[in-house]
Amino acid sequence: MSSESQLRDFGRLICNVAAGQYLSRDEACEAYRQVILNEQPELQQGAFLMAHIARGPSTEELSGAWDALHRYDTAKIDAGDPDGPICDIVGTGSDPVKTVNCSTPAAIIASACGLSVAKKGARLVTGVSGASDIFEILGVDLNAPLSQAEACLRQHGICYLPGESFLKSGWARLIRSMRFTSAFNIIGPLTMPCENTSRIVIGAYAPHICDQLIDVLKEIGMTGALAPFGRVDGMDPEKGMDEFSLAGPTRVTELRDGEVKTYNVTPADFGLKTVPIEKIASSRTAHGNTRRILAVLEGQCDTPEADFFCMNAAAALYIADMADSYARGIEMARQAVADGRALAKLAALRDIQGHSG
Repeated sequence: MSSESQLRDFGRLICNVAAGQYLSRDEACEAYRQVILNEQPELQQGAFLMAHIARGPSTEELSGAWDALHRYDTAKIDAGDPDGPICDIVGTGSDPVKTVNCSTPAAIIASACGLSVAKKGARLVTGVSGASDIFEILGVDLNAPLSQAEACLRQHGICYLPGESFLKSGWARLIRSMRFTSAFNIIGPLTMPCENTSRIVIGAYAPHICDQLIDVLKEIGMTGALAPFGRVDGMDPEKGMDEFSLAGPTRVTELRDGEVKTYNVTPADFGLKTVPIEKIASSRTAHGNTRRILAVLEGQCDTPEADFFCMNAAAALYIADMADSYARGIEMARQAVADGRALAKLAALRDIQGHSG
């Protein structure tokens, strides 16, 4: 526990933040370090977190909070010396439109196209199933040591990193006890358990969150990133999904080599037809969603689910410079499903990260 002088210093910091003062990236990192490592009383931790989110964190402050989470609470794997970029495909969750799980099959399909993918995720927070629920049903051992994920990435260009494994005591303690929004809701999806990750597709539940995520990714030095907010034709444009939409246009914030731009894409930009949201809506159970995913990986190419998964895999190929357009990316993704490479990639993942180890 901190000394009396450290307690008073942190108390003054809380008052300063509540009064509207901003912290430098280093100052924010130090404050969040003390929270993550439980060096302050819980009363002071909660007061700081609420004061910060109520005032509104700056990009520099969010980057400092990310630094603290990355340095002090995220277990890491090393991909070695890969031939090309390593990508992550993930969503923030909490989106009002619930679809069949998309980032999980998209990660497998993108990897089948030759892109190394270090996919992270967790169990469901909202909706029916999170990535960990799907991967567990597909045969991945969520309790396997991270060394197996590292070996899988090095050997097969894909791995799954459950948040339950790579986020250590600080995050777990805070999530168990917090019932209010904090900066962790923004930076949590940006954790980098694979330090070699240089590209990411990270969907968010609202347009302004997409922009915040990209601002932080730019600040921490990410090479390329896409933050999609998918909309649904005929629905309130503020309600959507944290992935590229097959049911309407998608607002995309793109980061590439330090430059940021925002634009809209439609299924037609991928060479696809728009479908009713019911065609890609979530099943009622995790097993139902998993069956639909497995059907596509087993080669069912001409379904709305296949188009949905492949368009999100195409986005990863595009931001990783493996495809010069979304349309070219989906051609590559469709071929990887049709010729069995996607199913083979799942088998390779299970071979190393499955229950048999």
